Amino acid sequence: MAKTWLLVALVNTLLVFVSNGIRAELLGEANCEDLGFTGLALCSDCDSLAEYVKDQELETDCRKCCTPEAEDAISKVMYAGALLEICMRKLGFYPDVQTFIDNRMKQFREVVDIQYRYGSPPKLILKDEKGNHKETIRIDNWKTDQIEQFLVEKVKRSSTTS
Repeated sequence: MAKTWLLVALVNTLLVFVSNGIRAELLGEANCEDLGFTGLALCSDCDSLAEYVKDQELETDCRKCCTPEAEDAISKVMYAGALLEICMRKLGFYPDVQTFIDNRMKQFREVVDIQYRYGSPPKLILKDEKGNHKETIRIDNWKTDQIEQFLVEKVKRSSTTS
């Protein structure tokens, strides 16, 4: 009888830990927004993020905020345009973003605009064909090449753009 009671107590304790762990693993929309995953809906985007930004903690946070897509869904969501938003005063703290703006932004001039907004961390605001905001991705720790590659893969460009 004592063994049965101990087993039941152990199983109940384990269930509490597991259910609390599951709740802790999924973050609310407000928490995700604070982490910079505003509008990031698909877990395949976390795969792309992990590929470009080698930061395990960031990838884990992304996975806590994403929604798995159906197996038959298109894995590569494309956007019609993007807005690179950053605070001009903070630009010096992000040399890779500054290098991208100074040296590589011109190749995306038809599809990517820049907006200087006071206090804004560097981020890409991805837009649909109507110019509606669809996804926001913080790029604080991204390298210049990673920003460029992400835009090449995620933003539609006309065939005449080089």
